[in-house]
Amino acid sequence: MVDLEAERREGGFDAVFVAVGAHLSKRVDIPARDAGPVVDAVSFLRGVAAGERPQVGRRVAVYGGGNTAMDAARTARRLGADEALIVYRRTREQMPAHEEEAEDAEREGVRINWLRTIKAFEGEQLQVEVMELDESGFPRPTGRYETLAADTVILALGQRTDTAFLENLPGVEFERDGTVRVSSSLMTGCPGVFAGGDMVPAERTVTVGVGHGKRAAREIDAWLAGGELGRPSKHPRVTFEMLNLWYFGDAAQRREPELGPSQRLEGFEEVRGGLDPDEASFEARRCLSCGNCCECDGCVGACPEDAVIKLGPGHRYRFDYDRCTGCRACYEQCPVHSIEMRPELA
Repeated sequence: MVDLEAERREGGFDAVFVAVGAHLSKRVDIPARDAGPVVDAVSFLRGVAAGERPQVGRRVAVYGGGNTAMDAARTARRLGADEALIVYRRTREQMPAHEEEAEDAEREGVRINWLRTIKAFEGEQLQVEVMELDESGFPRPTGRYETLAADTVILALGQRTDTAFLENLPGVEFERDGTVRVSSSLMTGCPGVFAGGDMVPAERTVTVGVGHGKRAAREIDAWLAGGELGRPSKHPRVTFEMLNLWYFGDAAQRREPELGPSQRLEGFEEVRGGLDPDEASFEARRCLSCGNCCECDGCVGACPEDAVIKLGPGHRYRFDYDRCTGCRACYEQCPVHSIEMRPELA
């Protein structure tokens, strides 16, 4: 096991940023007698990506409802499985997978069994229990069982982060799911040890991980210099709902060419062909630039008092507060929400 404190001391590091990712598959104990293989989805997909071609049989069952489950089922079909079914204990509306992923899987012949949970795997038979939602929307067992056919079961129940190597660090605390508790600066309870990405409670996406890396660099720099930690971002946190998307609605999104379902299953060619250079350039220029001024001149046109002064390309605008009445016209029309309203000091 890694001794983080020893490595930090031997390397003479003042600060550490830990972001090892969630690479440990969650497991569940499924009684299996004389049954086919039970494998975890991450190892399965990693092996296929490395060039392996595992024998999965004609019928594959995938246990889970996330994007990884969809990937595993679609990959099984490409490996020659005649049937691929997904067993998920909640409803379609509750599944964590993106709707687009589920639709693509179904187009490729993957069946999804909602409100089901696997109880046993014996021979070539999979025993599943029918679930129902209680008053709070949580699935509960009904005592009714069904039998499905399967040669292989792939577990896609999510991943967890390996944080055990931090347990001996003084001051480090953990959340119930095993992730590390951090402050607004991403620093753990151990001074100088910062954590981000899948190591902390957050949405597990590449975008969030990249953001944590950038933020940690800024916070570590401030900590080493003895400055303020947890400083507010340069721009306000902008959510999708805050954007005025009508501003970007004049041109429809470019459609990528797409292989038909039968062609997809012939191999591991990309499902979508991608955009040509001109189309990709057009979409890149469409960037919503959330929280960052894109110099659209909307604020200039919206201000009834001529209080917004354009400073020229690349220099954005200046506000004449002697003329500004605080009517919020510029704030409300800004398509990327880069304008903040603050109370006037007495």
